Amino acid sequence: MTIRVVLVDDQELIRVGFRMVLDAEADIEVVAEADDGDTALDTLAAMPSDVVLMDVRMPRMSGVEATRQIVAAGGGPRVLILTTFDLDEYAYDGLRAGASGFLLKDAPLIDLLSSIRHVHSGDAVVAPSTTRRLLRHFIDHEPTAGHQARPAPAALAELTGREREVLVHIARGLSNAEIAERLVLSEGTVKTHVGRILAKLDLRDRVQAVVLAYETGIIAVGDP
Repeated sequence: MTIRVVLVDDQELIRVGFRMVLDAEADIEVVAEADDGDTALDTLAAMPSDVVLMDVRMPRMSGVEATRQIVAAGGGPRVLILTTFDLDEYAYDGLRAGASGFLLKDAPLIDLLSSIRHVHSGDAVVAPSTTRRLLRHFIDHEPTAGHQARPAPAALAELTGREREVLVHIARGLSNAEIAERLVLSEGTVKTHVGRILAKLDLRDRVQAVVLAYETGIIAVGDP
């Protein structure tokens, strides 16, 4: 199956570079490009796609707002935020808007390709520990930057004790294998728990689970 990718970046050279790399892969095809959020939304409405590589700092409509609208529409492609700095506030906003993760523009080629494939398969694109570090930085250091604490969704009460325990470990950045070892469970059982957690909380992936866990106080900044 070919993964259909849309490139969204206001710098043409960035798009050309990504296209050259991605089109060389047998299972990835760049189907469209856009230079801002407005154009991206119009493009996505006309062009079926699976993954969007989305810059955040663009004129007119930002990548964050475009991501928010893509996710809100439902059933669309997954969004991978592109950023220059790994502690970029825009990357944080992109995760809150529903992106499946973020990637540095100067990331190694192997990381770029694996990230696209992971996002396409429904996984979080970045290591949970990296996302956790981003969240901890902004929740701890930017309490007045307009990021209000999210009220805990009622669906949290539907989680079993074990599911809540797994959620805490997801927020701590543990992989399924690490959670299985910690809780003395099979990796398959942990995967089942993760799937149920995401379904009950109406989350797209592990990144959103980490965001929710921090912003609702399930795990606090500074927790191990």
